Amino acid sequence: QVQLVESGGGLVQAGGSLRLSCAASGRTFSSYTMGWFRQAPGKEREFVAAISRRGKTITYADSVKGRFTISRDNAKNTVYLQMNFLKPEDTGVYYCAGDPSLRVGVLEADFRSWGQGTQVTVSS
Repeated sequence: QVQLVESGGGLVQAGGSLRLSCAASGRTFSSYTMGWFRQAPGKEREFVAAISRRGKTITYADSVKGRFTISRDNAKNTVYLQMNFLKPEDTGVYYCAGDPSLRVGVLEADFRSWGQGTQVTVSS
């Protein structure tokens, strides 16, 4: 399994932008499908975006389509989440997740490795 560490969270005003990074340890990062999930206060963790091993297949939650962009740099063992036009409802802890499966899943159960999360707060 890879070890995942998120960074880049913080406080931003509505309409602003943030870029989250997730650094993975190990030499097998390029064989992992990667995803981002988030958990708002008092709510269950939900899918945000996922990207296939080489970045050719990408999927987004409807709530972030057109505003968020997931990408990866296999040479740097890092996956990114560029978040633009942020809304207060985007507030939550954002988690990076990975799995060696070829399938680009959207469920928590589709990912076996998880980071500790990074807080994103969007003020109105």
